[in-house]
Amino acid sequence: MRTEVITVQTGSRPIVRDITAEAERFVSGLGDGLLHVFVPHATAGLAVIETGSGSDDDLLRALDDLLPTDDRWQHRHGSRGHGRDHVLPAFVPPYATLPVVDGRLALGTWQSICLVDTNGDNPTRQVRLSFLPG
Repeated sequence: MRTEVITVQTGSRPIVRDITAEAERFVSGLGDGLLHVFVPHATAGLAVIETGSGSDDDLLRALDDLLPTDDRWQHRHGSRGHGRDHVLPAFVPPYATLPVVDGRLALGTWQSICLVDTNGDNPTRQVRLSFLPG
């Protein structure tokens, strides 16, 4: 298995960050297999969605509706509403596994691999890319 950790800057506000290009570079020329993407953080997740057409903003709005940044959370350290960031991975999992065919990601036309980070207290994230050959 080949593996690599990349660093992704997410900033100080909620973001959906497209990491497809980094994943494509990682699997380029590796043949057939599976790419496993994992975020080793308790307050971030991965989504395979369309970006650039408003879906990324729609996802953040939906997460705000589902997981508001208010004082209802028992987990209370960090910025206001930070407890919701710790619930996020139950809805947006911290992993995704994708097919690789001939050294290329086999994504649908509009699909992208996105890091979803609602935690503005942690502006730098690590993402582990692992390739399991077929």
